[in-house]
Amino acid sequence: MFIIEEELKKLPAKPGVYIMHGEKDEIIYVGKAISLKNRVRQYFQSSRNKGAKIERMVMHITRFEYIITDSELEALVLECNLIKEHRPKYNTMLKDDKSYPFIKVTVNEPYPRVLFARRMKKDKARYFGPYTSGGAVKDVIELVRKLYQVRSCNRNLPRDTGKDRPCLYYHMKQCKAPCQGYISQEEYRKNINKVIKFLNGDFQDTISELMEKMQKASEEMRYEDAMEYRDLIRSIEKIGERQKITGYGQEDRDIIAVAMDESEDLRDQDAVVQVFFIRDGKLIGRDHFYLRVAKGDTKSQVLSSFLKQFYAGTPFIPSEIMLQSEIEDAEIIEEWLTTRRKQKVHIRVPKKGTKEKLVELALENARMVLSKDRERIKREEGRTIGAVHEVEEWLGLKNVVRMEAYDISNISGFESVGSMVVYEKGRPKRSDYRKFKIKWVQGPNDYASMEEVLTRRFTHESNGEFDSFARLPDLILMDGGRGQVNIALKVLNDLGIRIPVCGMVKDDHHRTRGLYFNNVEIPIDTSSEGFRLITRIQDEAHRFAIEYHRSLRSKEQVHSILDDIPGIGDTRRKALLRKFKSVENIRDASEEELAQTESMNAGSARQVYEFFHKSSRQTHE
Repeated sequence: MFIIEEELKKLPAKPGVYIMHGEKDEIIYVGKAISLKNRVRQYFQSSRNKGAKIERMVMHITRFEYIITDSELEALVLECNLIKEHRPKYNTMLKDDKSYPFIKVTVNEPYPRVLFARRMKKDKARYFGPYTSGGAVKDVIELVRKLYQVRSCNRNLPRDTGKDRPCLYYHMKQCKAPCQGYISQEEYRKNINKVIKFLNGDFQDTISELMEKMQKASEEMRYEDAMEYRDLIRSIEKIGERQKITGYGQEDRDIIAVAMDESEDLRDQDAVVQVFFIRDGKLIGRDHFYLRVAKGDTKSQVLSSFLKQFYAGTPFIPSEIMLQSEIEDAEIIEEWLTTRRKQKVHIRVPKKGTKEKLVELALENARMVLSKDRERIKREEGRTIGAVHEVEEWLGLKNVVRMEAYDISNISGFESVGSMVVYEKGRPKRSDYRKFKIKWVQGPNDYASMEEVLTRRFTHESNGEFDSFARLPDLILMDGGRGQVNIALKVLNDLGIRIPVCGMVKDDHHRTRGLYFNNVEIPIDTSSEGFRLITRIQDEAHRFAIEYHRSLRSKEQVHSILDDIPGIGDTRRKALLRKFKSVENIRDASEEELAQTESMNAGSARQVYEFFHKSSRQTHE
């Protein structure tokens, strides 16, 4: 459905981040670009020498997406956030835990300081950044100390006031010496307020002043001074690129904006809602939703309707939701979300500053999707959400968002395993897939194995809102008919859980022929998107179970006889094989030779010697 050649034509010539997806829809690469149009196209040009790693990566790309930003600097910081969040396979050079610098103003202290910081902490200080140039940050910190004469020492003030002589910075006229009581707390706070104003971007007066000093120094042929002023101006300009991608706090926020475009059809119009996910103060991802809304609906009405539908179906609710415009029922929605989160939730419409710029960025991305991706999104919606709606109609259900499917795999009872695959809104959610090694059932008993899997899944204690078990499914799909469905219903009934369960029934040729639901087999249209979705889910559950079973069989095949010897673990087994090269040589070795092996001692050598010679005697007898 995603035709790369067609999507390359739609790329904007704007800065941003591009995200490459692999065959399983996993993120395999994240990169930044000054021009998305030029950069992403380069990957698919056969004439370019891209290198072996990139060539391999391009072979696995099935689709890409992008997020536009206002500057290359913002793209770089967003790229860093996304790589840390998703750990893509081919971002080997950026997988270190690099952090970008911040400027920290310790406003929680009586006499605040301006410091260089690598991380934001919940310490009530004000943070500005992040920035990509550590040198520029240090230059600006030095500059604000010179301009506003704020302290840089680690003295505990006012407790240590007057205990020591003023430092060199006082004599250089770069500090007002609050350590000596030469400036009141009120006057010092005024200087700090000027620093904060400067760091917020209001520094045109300062740049003008430095320009005059640079010009004067140049006219007086004080070229070293002029170069110093020039470098300071450059540092200020570099630091002035405001960052929206990482905020000033460590809160969880969702940024939501809607773009609407009137169509020729007088009955309805197109709309795209863009959601940015900010976690711990960092933009880590986004999602967009294609809507068909009634003619005459306002953006406020669309936003209100979207909020109620979106947060009714998502397990995580942030502490703050920022919108592009006011909605009429904001208070009642806030109350509802607060009840669900069990903590206060705020719905806000930012009017200025970084938060407003972030909403504008979400709106710009929504407009981009609306104008360039409309037809493709319509096709994808039909293949995913549209298919889910068809399944709902067949079963007489509503609001099915999350579906879970289960399968059992074994060969004559050997290493029986179970699989759980998850689809949300018609798409696989592979991060929530789970596999089960059967523990309670002996032999090839698929029904008992399925009962164990379902019991363990629905009695599993969740480890948080992002745990795959935290959210119960809206529909359970069993790989089979009446028998498997009844097993699932028995488990749910015993646990007091009410979830619809249907079976995916196959014909004699192992092809899906219908759904078993409420004691009735429902025939389904084999040419429909709903049928294709059911088939994909069934095949995925089977594939995931087989894949896990195959991995366990492989491990069993490399099992060594040395593993059966008491006291011989992995380290000693490897040491013995390194020295003696084969199990036969270990068997023929003396007890003294075994004891001389690395990590072995007299006791473990005796265990090995007796194991082999006892086995030999039993065989001989």
